[in-house]
Amino acid sequence: MDLTWLASAIGFALAMSATPGPNNAMVAASAVNFGLRRSLPHILGISLGFPVMLLLVGLGAGEVLAGSPGLQATLRWVGAAWMLWLAWGIARAAPLTPGDTPRGKPMSLIQAALFQWVNPKAWIIAGAAILAYGESPLLAGIFGAAALVSLLGWAAIGLGAARLLRRPEALRWFNRAMAMLLVLSLVPMLLD
Repeated sequence: MDLTWLASAIGFALAMSATPGPNNAMVAASAVNFGLRRSLPHILGISLGFPVMLLLVGLGAGEVLAGSPGLQATLRWVGAAWMLWLAWGIARAAPLTPGDTPRGKPMSLIQAALFQWVNPKAWIIAGAAILAYGESPLLAGIFGAAALVSLLGWAAIGLGAARLLRRPEALRWFNRAMAMLLVLSLVPMLLD
């Protein structure tokens, strides 16, 4: 095992996992609206789904996609539609009054895992990681651990924000801001 490769791969995975993107914005919003316990399936879905995607891209799924412009366009537009639908749901999330139980529900493990396939940031990271570090189960494991750590950090940010957002109007504006971040994350993908 090359320790230089390992240290570099860990650093890259942590940096890519921690930077703002659709997954992080949705996890922060989920933690604000549903708490950590109800957001854990969402967090685990990303932490398991992206490494599976990374392995499959490394085994050839990326080449199939690169050779099929129609499939690329379909994934791009389906992904954009799904992200817009998610943003709409976040923006419309009704603030709770004390004693209320949250309406709606956080993303499930399966939904979060499948979301990786239409997440533009996930595709960019997968391509860059495979080019830089090669395809390997170890790399997938590193990304799974990095995602878990960073997403728990984003959930902690959401939980901290929840304390500041006790007023319904403040929470309503937070949800709208998170929805806007999700929509803005689409711009590079749609302009490509």
